[in-house]
This record gives sequence, structure tokens and C-alpha cells, in this order.
Amino acid sequence: MANSDRVNTTEAPEADASPGHNSGTKEVVWERWTKKRTFVRALEGTYGNLYNELFTQPRVYRSKDWKWHGGPQNFGKKIINPGSVKVTQSIEMHLDCFAPGGYGQRHGHMNSAVFYVLKGKGHDIHDRRRIDWEAGDALIVENGCVHQHVNDDPNEEAIVLVAKAKPLFLFMHLIFQKVAMFPPKEPESEAQRLYVPPSEI
Repeated sequence: MANSDRVNTTEAPEADASPGHNSGTKEVVWERWTKKRTFVRALEGTYGNLYNELFTQPRVYRSKDWKWHGGPQNFGKKIINPGSVKVTQSIEMHLDCFAPGGYGQRHGHMNSAVFYVLKGKGHDIHDRRRIDWEAGDALIVENGCVHQHVNDDPNEEAIVLVAKAKPLFLFMHLIFQKVAMFPPKEPESEAQRLYVPPSEI
């Protein structure tokens, strides 16, 4: 199936009463869509203690200290977010890794995002508009845009760094987001079946 065929599908999963990312969809793929998460951390204590605590926090966070989650075509690891570090409350940063020819879910959220391509080449679909990218490019996903990331190389991985102010949006109760098409549960090629995300990143 061609990439353009995959990303233009408009079918959404059927709803039922089970918990999940879309409050009641049958299909849940990644752990982050079902486990309890901290989106905005409570600021508790005296002002002086909170202020002083910021100076004790690390300023370097090594991505290789986190495990990759997901698969078989799209893997991710959250590095900076209110649930994992105390040094920031308003931004989130994560890595996404796409297996050869792999792609992720088509989804939308209220916050914008900056997407920096570390390795590979591919394209995004933004509100049905194709945008090509390659290593060294920075891409903006605008507020409320329904989007999907696709690795166009059938033999090599693509790796991207994503930064966004999602915690700040959630704090303002701008929480509406939805998955329009879930990522595939199965590999679609031998390269994807054998693929393992890099351990050095």
C-alpha cells in the first residue's frame, strides 16, 4: 500500500464503553494512552522551598536513560514533561522513531508543536496537505491541525525531536484531542519486522 493511500483513510475506530485515549474507543495501542499520567504537576509547599528546589534539579537529561515504547512502526520516548522532571512545568519534549517505511497515528490536538528531523526523510499530512521533510528540517504543526508523520524511506529509520507547550495548554483546559487513525499494530515489511530503535539515542 502506498504512503498516500495509508494517510488518506478517514475511518475512525468504533466506540464502546472501555477506557482509552479517545474516551471509549476499542483500539488502544500505546501504553501512554491508557496509563495514568501527570499532565500538570501540583506546586505545593512554601514559595521559598519551591524556588530553591529548582536550583537542585539536573539541567541535562540523557534520552538513552529512557526506554522506547510503541511499535512496530512508530516508537517514542518522553524525555521532558511535568510527570518526569521538576525543572519545567510548561513544555514537553519527546523523541519519535519511525521504522523503515513506518508511520504513526493521524491525530489532532489544540497545542502547536515544533518537529525537528534528526535523521531520515519523509512527509507529514497536515489537514490533508502533504509537507515533505528531511534531516535538518524543522516543521511546525499548527494549533488544532490534524496531522500524521510518515517515513518515506523503505530501508532506513527516521528520527525526530518534538517540542511543544502541551502542559501549558492542558493547564488552561485546552485538552481536546483525538486520534483519527490509529498506528498499525503489525509490520508491513520485513524491514519493519526486524527493526529495533537505536539504543544510543
